[in-house]
Amino acid sequence: MIVILKPKSSPAAVGELTENLEKQGVTVNPVYGTDLTILGLVGDTSRIDSSRVEANRIVERVMFVAEPFKMANKLFHPEPTVIEAGGRSIGANKIAVIAGPCSVETEEQIREIAGEVKAAGASFLRGGAFKPRTSPYAFQGLRHDGLRLLQIARRETGLPIVSEIMSPHDIDLFAESVDIIQVGARNMQNFDLLKELGRLDKPVLLKRGLSATIEEWLMSAEYLLAGGNGRVALCERGIRTFETYTRNTLDLSSVLAVKKMSHLPVVVDPSHAAGKWWMVAALARAAVAVGADGLMIEVHNDPVHALCDGQQSIKPDGFRALMDELRPIARAVGREL
Repeated sequence: MIVILKPKSSPAAVGELTENLEKQGVTVNPVYGTDLTILGLVGDTSRIDSSRVEANRIVERVMFVAEPFKMANKLFHPEPTVIEAGGRSIGANKIAVIAGPCSVETEEQIREIAGEVKAAGASFLRGGAFKPRTSPYAFQGLRHDGLRLLQIARRETGLPIVSEIMSPHDIDLFAESVDIIQVGARNMQNFDLLKELGRLDKPVLLKRGLSATIEEWLMSAEYLLAGGNGRVALCERGIRTFETYTRNTLDLSSVLAVKKMSHLPVVVDPSHAAGKWWMVAALARAAVAVGADGLMIEVHNDPVHALCDGQQSIKPDGFRALMDELRPIARAVGREL
């Protein structure tokens, strides 16, 4: 349930209404916009008489949210959410570009790539330290050493770090080490992990699951928001379909759907979607044109010898060229890069 208040309602009156509503067994989350104040009611609202709420002189109207996700709902939070991390943002007018290798391999590798992507205009440095792999025999990442090397690259370049967490046991480590915690597609519905991350005041980038519907994706975000962590961004990385030519099928319509349904920013990962380096630039251009708030691009200085996903990584010179191509597209849709 959404309670929309009249402009210039006094704080005392808002507090009194909030107290009365909470006595009826719901949690009230106020949202203060530029022109509008909204009370979002979370919990069992079936016992609340909406006509009595509307009888309150500071209430403009009451709206019911049909979707199961409440806090991620745009009705609950009309203004777009902007995620701040390390002095950079996701969801603002400037499109965020997260770039770097699939996996951190050596200190030399991550330092070189970090310098290259920063020079080209990247906003964030991505790098996998803990790697979820389909095969138990594949490279699983450098783990703690990988995070340490990412921190070295951050000190040198100033780029905030984005890296993927695998286990709730590592939350304290990630909270100290990285700027944005990425939840990968395989963990989108790891609800125990999401509950723990919901207790943090740390940005989370939530990737869409392998075969997840948009509603399931938003419900996973709801776990984070319901836990008290409002610093959530979503990442479309392609979904599994019957097609086998590409690694996944990039669903650019999800960007439009999420922005209609939710206030959360949406990042697009064309690298994991295509699984082919030569598709990445075109899909990135399309993502910017359709309104994505950010891009996640895999960049490697030696893709042929990469320990993970070299086939979908572009080289630093290709990344520089792509950034130049994206700037006029961003301007055409009223954004900047």
